[in-house]
Amino acid sequence: MNIKKIAEMAGVSVSTVSKIMNNYSDVSEKTKQRVLEIIEQTGYTPSSSAKTLATKKSNLIGVIFAGELNVEFTHPFFVEVLNSFKKQMGVLGYDLIFFSNEKFISSGDYFSRCLHFHVDGCVIISGQQMEPAIQDLDRSNIPCIGVDLELTGKKSGYVMSDNYQIASKVVEHFYLLGHRELGFIGSTADSDISNRREAGYVKAIAGFGLTMNPNWFVHGDDFFEPSGYAAMKQLIQTGSLPQAIFAASDLLALGAVRALKEHGLRVPEDVAIIGCDDIEACQYTSPTLTTIRQNKERLGVLAAHMLFDLINNQSEGGSFVVEPALIIRESCGSGLNR
Repeated sequence: MNIKKIAEMAGVSVSTVSKIMNNYSDVSEKTKQRVLEIIEQTGYTPSSSAKTLATKKSNLIGVIFAGELNVEFTHPFFVEVLNSFKKQMGVLGYDLIFFSNEKFISSGDYFSRCLHFHVDGCVIISGQQMEPAIQDLDRSNIPCIGVDLELTGKKSGYVMSDNYQIASKVVEHFYLLGHRELGFIGSTADSDISNRREAGYVKAIAGFGLTMNPNWFVHGDDFFEPSGYAAMKQLIQTGSLPQAIFAASDLLALGAVRALKEHGLRVPEDVAIIGCDDIEACQYTSPTLTTIRQNKERLGVLAAHMLFDLINNQSEGGSFVVEPALIIRESCGSGLNR
């Protein structure tokens, strides 16, 4: 059974059946009832592809982990954001489809693949060494929302935490604990998020009238634990350590703590450490990790609602910046959560 057969049985056109199935108002009630009775009698259920052709909507959302270096399912922060996004999109009636970029980094075309799968919109997760295809998709007419990725296209928007406020909270806490010699561990130079946090950190240090030592600012290859470990070892080998270090992610911070311990240094007695994200592991490390909490659930829910509004022409894009919170644990001394 198909829509053409239903039309023949009812004595109407295929387009009339399609209109009735999609609740168009320009069909007489008598015709509508006749077609609906035939549909019920035959048990006809349209395929998803037929629905897509009829409504121009697939109720599919593309998920893209952007960049040559991307987080995929290995970074706890983005996994939690994506879980929140998935749940909210499910409530709104959408499913997710994941796009791979392994074969498309240099010549990828996300736009054509989005058209092929008839996605209604895309969520793009920030990565490093961004492929040009992401910019092409941002400039297209496919609704897109970036997570920790600033998109500016006519049908795009983005959500992220306030990275300058993140850095400011870190410096303020270090300052109140009496730390004046401050270091930083970040990701690569082409990481927009790491650069934003570092720039905010430098600005906040200057705002407190402190002197910045560039030798205490080191960078890893990404946001993961081995990079934090390698960066901290590099800093230790200089023979000069700051009193406190801000790591641009919790995983970088945990790698730094491991390196310090291996060299017989104590955290926070010898070097205080603050991370960023507040992944679940922070509560169970030794010492437990002081960090800046990003509201992962709120970021995911906001991304879902923003994308839904773009898809349904209820907004024209824009951005939401979510306020972070300082979570004080053992790696940076005592105090109150702020």
